[in-house]
Amino acid sequence: MNLIFKEINGDNWEECIKLKVFKDQEEFVADNSYSILQSIYEKNLFPLAVYDGDTMVGFTMYEIDEEDNSMGMCRLMVDRKYQKKGYGRATVLKLLDFVKEKYGKTPFYTSFEPENIIADKLYESVGFVKTGEVFEGELAAKIDL
Repeated sequence: MNLIFKEINGDNWEECIKLKVFKDQEEFVADNSYSILQSIYEKNLFPLAVYDGDTMVGFTMYEIDEEDNSMGMCRLMVDRKYQKKGYGRATVLKLLDFVKEKYGKTPFYTSFEPENIIADKLYESVGFVKTGEVFEGELAAKIDL
């Protein structure tokens, strides 16, 4: 596995919006086209295509909260063709390293639907701890970088 991040741009946005999760996961993951559009109109959102070599396998997006200078992962998805191969975990770990290298030590958050047991286990396995807070119906989790 040779994961790299690339900014979403004119060369890869169409490929990115074609990535899909399984039907039963759709309630947990915003559509990539929505996320890309959201990043255009809301500042401090940074969408990234996830590649294994030359193959796009997923999408992630992080954000910076200017109010408290915290950061967080607000999107994570792996295309259904590449699930159950370790890409989700590898993407989260790579994003944590990327953020720490680019921005330094910072509190880093994510959130997930309470019913999304897979996300809960994934985030816990890389060091996120649930904060007890609920944000727009999602459970918040934090890791200190």
